[in-house]
Amino acid sequence: MLFNSIEFIFFFLPISLSVFFGIGKRNYHLVAISWLVLCSLFFYGWWNPAYLALILFSMLFNYAFGVMLGNTGKQAARKGLLIFGIAVNLGLLGYYKYAHFFVEQVNGIFESSFHFEQLVLPLAISFFTFQQVAYLVDAYRHETKEYNFLNYCLFVSFFPQLIAGPIVHHKEMLPQFTNNAIYKFNYEHFSIGLTIFVIGLFKKVVIADGVSIYATPVFIASEQGIILTFFESWFGSLAYTLQLYFDFSGYSDMAIGVARMFGILLPLNFHSPYKAKNIIEFWRHWHMTLSRFLRDYIYIPLGGSRKGKIRRYVNLMLTMLLGGLWHGAGWTFVLWGVLHGFYLIINHAWHHLYSLFGGDGGQSSNWYANFLARLITFIAIIVGWVFFRSETYEGAFNILSSMFGLNGFSVSPNMESLNGLGVISLLVDYGLKFDGFFFNELAYWPDGVVIISLALLVALFFPNTQQIMKNYNPAVGCNEEKTNESEGFLLWKPTIVHLIIVASVFIYSILSMSTVSEFLYFNF
Repeated sequence: MLFNSIEFIFFFLPISLSVFFGIGKRNYHLVAISWLVLCSLFFYGWWNPAYLALILFSMLFNYAFGVMLGNTGKQAARKGLLIFGIAVNLGLLGYYKYAHFFVEQVNGIFESSFHFEQLVLPLAISFFTFQQVAYLVDAYRHETKEYNFLNYCLFVSFFPQLIAGPIVHHKEMLPQFTNNAIYKFNYEHFSIGLTIFVIGLFKKVVIADGVSIYATPVFIASEQGIILTFFESWFGSLAYTLQLYFDFSGYSDMAIGVARMFGILLPLNFHSPYKAKNIIEFWRHWHMTLSRFLRDYIYIPLGGSRKGKIRRYVNLMLTMLLGGLWHGAGWTFVLWGVLHGFYLIINHAWHHLYSLFGGDGGQSSNWYANFLARLITFIAIIVGWVFFRSETYEGAFNILSSMFGLNGFSVSPNMESLNGLGVISLLVDYGLKFDGFFFNELAYWPDGVVIISLALLVALFFPNTQQIMKNYNPAVGCNEEKTNESEGFLLWKPTIVHLIIVASVFIYSILSMSTVSEFLYFNF
């Protein structure tokens, strides 16, 4: 069941809310929590009921080990329990997600013929595994309280964040279930949650799905070995860059919005990452809960920046390599992780070098310096997404070679107006080679230019969801981010005007749902 489906919006969600608050107002809190757990398991089992046993085992196992880690006194025994608990979690993740890939690599290296059937990846296994590994580590550190099993089940399975995050920390979620106020229907929570949900729905079904038709044909063609033109490769890559952002950001908004309807605040997951001036800032604002997990449970335990510059760079590279592998079992994800590892190393080294000469770490108040920094960062991000989206590294390098002009430059017949303005002739005078037209005809590009330009405008210059909703504490962590960019008409208020706007956006989004498409991060 998808957030952007009729079944979810008009049946599952209203029924879940109505019954939960109907039970809650009679002070049957345990029954209300049980209802939400059942709803969440039904939501998860909608795709494949066979994997319900997997998530149930995971919850039972990790809760039991969390209790033992909290109660066991001997350090050696506790450490052994932690290692075993993490090994079981990672073993299940590795079996379902990486076993087939590993066998393929062994066969390729040793020319063997081992066979391992490709398994259907259980939905959300990456997310609920990381969430529970963090719980075990914190239980080992005595940073968790003793929570009852029912609340723990809801912490793991709560359907708004179950499938693709945000990756929730126990201290952000579990205490909220003990708050009696969440069991009573609250009009403010509902209106705020519904508004955030509608913004996310619009991002997904209108913007993300709207630009996807310009990304998919380009990447399919690259895998088929078709030589792409300069403009095709850039438009396709930019389209995917925007598709991925609005798809996953839209999902996160919808998850935060649905949870808020129940009175639950989920953590912030995106804060305008494409406005970043460098890669460090990008990773602080992109998939923030994953970045937090990688920092707290991989980078810092490896030593972080405490053991010298070289060790710091090695730790950065290892962390990003593991981050790439977390996204998928494939060499393109490895290359994407390694590339971002290099990005971060270069970024940290530049800041260090800059500070040696009396600078402030690369920050500047000059608009042109900031513009150049954002442009370079955004181009680096686009290049990275080419590896992330491509199925093979051959396909990725096919696109990248065209992006950097190794296959020449071509223009569309629809761009003849540029020639009339002398633009093409001027570029030719500067030595650029034009080969003719967009010979692949992968999409109707005039429409694509308009749609992609509008999406880019929204991503780079419009206020984001939490800035629009900043007066109503939309998510955990919003107070830690700068949200003063959104003033004026776009700042949401509980008024009739904004009600009409939200209702109009909702109706337009529903009418745009001609086909229901999965969220991209469902594959991870």
